[in-house]
Amino acid sequence: MSTHARHRDTEDVEAYGARLGMEFSDAVVLFHEAIGSLMGLSAADHKALGIIRREGPMAAGELAQRTALTAGAVTGLVDRLEEAGLVRRTRDPVDRRRQVIEARASAPPEVRRAFEGLQRAMAGVTAQFADEELGVIDRWVRETTRVMRQQAAAIAQG
Repeated sequence: MSTHARHRDTEDVEAYGARLGMEFSDAVVLFHEAIGSLMGLSAADHKALGIIRREGPMAAGELAQRTALTAGAVTGLVDRLEEAGLVRRTRDPVDRRRQVIEARASAPPEVRRAFEGLQRAMAGVTAQFADEELGVIDRWVRETTRVMRQQAAAIAQG
């Protein structure tokens, strides 16, 4: 058994979940901080850019909801992304009063290489698990993601 596995006699489910979640979160945040630094961005700026790229053009209010950031924080974030040439603000074709944020440039080559390396490494990790195990992992990640989003929204709402 791995030294990182839960020891049923000495660690309760809550402590195990907290420890596992913190270790995973630390690794993810530090990875994205490193990626962001390649682009001159913070991890939060980089992740917001990823949301815009994946989900397509959106209003600042939508980005605020997705990131659980305040409107003021999103304005500063979009200003930084726009200054870096990564997004642009355009007018909504339906409601000209509304501004839409859209991604401009693709990721720089060094960022693409970093993600390609991560994808190869994660393919190796994934290959170690049976389909049934991957189903459990998928369920854990989806539930953890849902909880994290709920908790971030609750914090943002005060």
